[in-house]
Amino acid sequence: MGVSFFNNLPGIILSFLIALLGIFFSNYLGTEIMGFDKSPISSILLAVIIGLLVSNIFSISENFKLGIDFSIKKILRLGIICLGIRLGLGDIINLGLAALPLIIICLVSALVIVIYLSKKINVSSKMAALIAVGTSICGASAIVATAPAINADKEEVTYAIANITLFGILAMFFYPFLANFIFNGNEYAIGLFLGTSIHETAQVAGAGLIYAEQFNSPEVLDIAAVTKLVRNTSMMIIIPLIAFIYHRNLKTTESVSNLSILSMFPLFILGFIAMGIFRTIGDITLQSSGYSFGLLGSNDWVNIINTVKQVAEISLAIAMASLGLSTNLKSISSLGIKPFYLGFVAATSVGIVSFLVIKLIVI
Repeated sequence: MGVSFFNNLPGIILSFLIALLGIFFSNYLGTEIMGFDKSPISSILLAVIIGLLVSNIFSISENFKLGIDFSIKKILRLGIICLGIRLGLGDIINLGLAALPLIIICLVSALVIVIYLSKKINVSSKMAALIAVGTSICGASAIVATAPAINADKEEVTYAIANITLFGILAMFFYPFLANFIFNGNEYAIGLFLGTSIHETAQVAGAGLIYAEQFNSPEVLDIAAVTKLVRNTSMMIIIPLIAFIYHRNLKTTESVSNLSILSMFPLFILGFIAMGIFRTIGDITLQSSGYSFGLLGSNDWVNIINTVKQVAEISLAIAMASLGLSTNLKSISSLGIKPFYLGFVAATSVGIVSFLVIKLIVI
């Protein structure tokens, strides 16, 4: 464990320093140069951009890559889990159930559009399946989980992930501002839109953080996070379904029984819910007896909540910086045009469907 930690440390420190640079330049540009009391420039947005510049101008050593990968996976999950303390269990359940119909419509639409279009433009069925799950569920995680079920090659997996990453990052930068405009600042609608229309969990968290900073609305991050976590759980249904459709269309007899449902379930969702339960019990016991869990006074309980919130913010900032550091624009630019076109149409279609459903049904 110690060796593994020290191997990850250089990349974690680099991601942390870039997150700090994002905060510094946000404050400097917004307050010192532009003269605002509070910077209108998102520190998260700058952290991702700085990470992108570093990763595409300089050659990042393998010593850093382990920690960067650790940050975007493990530290991101820690941040998501800690976000759960911002909501009680009742809030999580209510938001999740309210978002479920929208999530189902967006999932089905993405799958149908990608599969239909892939046949029209002659993209391979494996590539179409990878882009479909990456767009509809949760980006790279869904792609990696689906690959063994359809016997996808490493090159196809890398291609699909690069495709999804590109459009997801563009959405992360652009959608917070677009959503604020098209939904007239309606926090609930904006959170639903970000949670259903952006691919990766990291990208949704980044978009929520950008919106929270730019428009002083942390509630949007909460709504987007819950929506995305509910969307992630659909992996357990969608991935076996995609595998079944793929093998049926090819009329193969290959078994997909080696798929592990447990391995598809994003376990950090349970941590998020557990943190919500922890917050709920603490609040209830504080109200009933004056002490959270019979031990903590009001000030102590508030301090714990604020500390966990700060851990969430720092963890997500590190993960966003590592997201920029892990994105190689040169490799993305070398992709073929047809799957690139398919990924673009898929990403755009999900955004349009999400917008229309929210406008027509939700608000």
